[in-house]
Amino acid sequence: MTTTLASLLSARLSLTPKTTLAGLLDGAWWPRSYDLDVELPPLVDALEERFGRITRVAVNPTHWPVVPHKVAVTGHTVHVGWFTEQDPDKMILLSYAVGRCDLLVIPPETEPASAARLMTAAALPGSILAAGALMSDEATISRRIRNARGSEDAWETDGGAAPAPPRHPLIGARTIPIPGMLRR
Repeated sequence: MTTTLASLLSARLSLTPKTTLAGLLDGAWWPRSYDLDVELPPLVDALEERFGRITRVAVNPTHWPVVPHKVAVTGHTVHVGWFTEQDPDKMILLSYAVGRCDLLVIPPETEPASAARLMTAAALPGSILAAGALMSDEATISRRIRNARGSEDAWETDGGAAPAPPRHPLIGARTIPIPGMLRR
């Protein structure tokens, strides 16, 4: 295994707070690459305090070009398995101490704003949204944002933008008329 910058950085991880509300996910992980040999050690290290020693990991091979059978982590080896029946956007980690940790896996190429929304949504206590549903919802949101930005740009370049509101004569702040309110 070669050491890369990704293995030296900490895992980008968001976990649900400890609560009695059980949800479908325990949080989200945003790896920097699709290389499990490089990405798993920092993730396992980050989870160890809360979940104990992680011994097994299950992934769907859809997003992982190579799924190693074993990955060396700090002080032990993690066994990795793949299952095509598993949600491709989810990773399951097993430990002797706590049992199971289900994480939404956010693709490395995801835009930071989109990844932040996904990490927040996956860490909500008691959430009933599955990993695939979160990814689908985020794709819809991202598409709407891109479309809105595109229409704003078209509006501005078409000369359709409204003029800026006038400035207040005494303090220089912009005044915005409110319908139904009289101006004096």
